[in-house]
Amino acid sequence: MGSIINVSNSIKEEIKERRVLSTKAYYANLKFFKSRLVTKQSKLKLYRTVIRPMVTYASETWVLKVAIIQKLLVFERKILRRIFGPSKENQMWRIRTNEELDKLIKHKNIINHIKAQRLSWFGHVQRMPDTGTVKKIFNWKHLTKRSQGRPKYRWEDNITQDICQMKIKN
Repeated sequence: MGSIINVSNSIKEEIKERRVLSTKAYYANLKFFKSRLVTKQSKLKLYRTVIRPMVTYASETWVLKVAIIQKLLVFERKILRRIFGPSKENQMWRIRTNEELDKLIKHKNIINHIKAQRLSWFGHVQRMPDTGTVKKIFNWKHLTKRSQGRPKYRWEDNITQDICQMKIKN
């Protein structure tokens, strides 16, 4: 599956490629997702075990920006709308709202999954011995200051934000 590395250190290309691969996997299983014989819970399990891991492969190291978060959520909602289908109210069919989909999956969306994976990887790095390569790279500090202007968002900033949002004390 590999990761895409580029000069600008941007993950946009990688996420785009992951979404393409996951869409291919979705359409390869389209007959299963369209079938009325298969329960919605089984379809959701297939999504969580086959398609979502393809999108989130190596996501522990991603720096998530607002635009990337929106693209991932749009991708997930597209598949969830196919799984759960429209709802019927007053003899009229309508597309489910984002809030309805979020309730149906009990707020276990792709972004929360990525954040949990990232915090798990962070804990793993913290428990590593100080002689390990990954730990040395994580603890490495620049000898120079960060450049002028708005600083680039770092992985460490994402971790700090996740820990504050989840109100983790240690």
